[in-house]
Amino acid sequence: MTGHVRAIHIAPEQGAPMERVERVPAVAGRGLEGDRYYDTEGTFAERSGSDLTLIAAEALAAVERDYDVALESGVHRRNVTTDGVALNHLAGEQFRIGDVVCEGVELCEPCSYLEANLEKRGGREALVHRGGLRARILEGGILATDDRIERV
Repeated sequence: MTGHVRAIHIAPEQGAPMERVERVPAVAGRGLEGDRYYDTEGTFAERSGSDLTLIAAEALAAVERDYDVALESGVHRRNVTTDGVALNHLAGEQFRIGDVVCEGVELCEPCSYLEANLEKRGGREALVHRGGLRARILEGGILATDDRIERV
């Protein structure tokens, strides 16, 4: 299983719009530099394993196809959009994104905060079991668009 990073997003503080970046330092035990979770200011900052969140481009396409809910870039509130990776299968597993080593902690199910930020109703239901993966950063490095993603 090998996939790629399609997009990277960070939000400087809780509730701030997600900003797309091409490269960002990923720091073990902290998160992505400049992101709300890096400074433990995010909604789920107290939850272990919130260093990094990922969502599959294929899941976003399925949500649009099955529920007619289009999620523009960053609206999903996840840091990394991937393609070619079955993220649900990485829960409890170690994987590498470029030089960054991560461990999948748990599925990142949608929350009411995400639903409130979607213009169309039904977004939360559409993302159940498609909401991505919450991960811990074990070994830091630079995370970049087009980085390969593979199991360790």
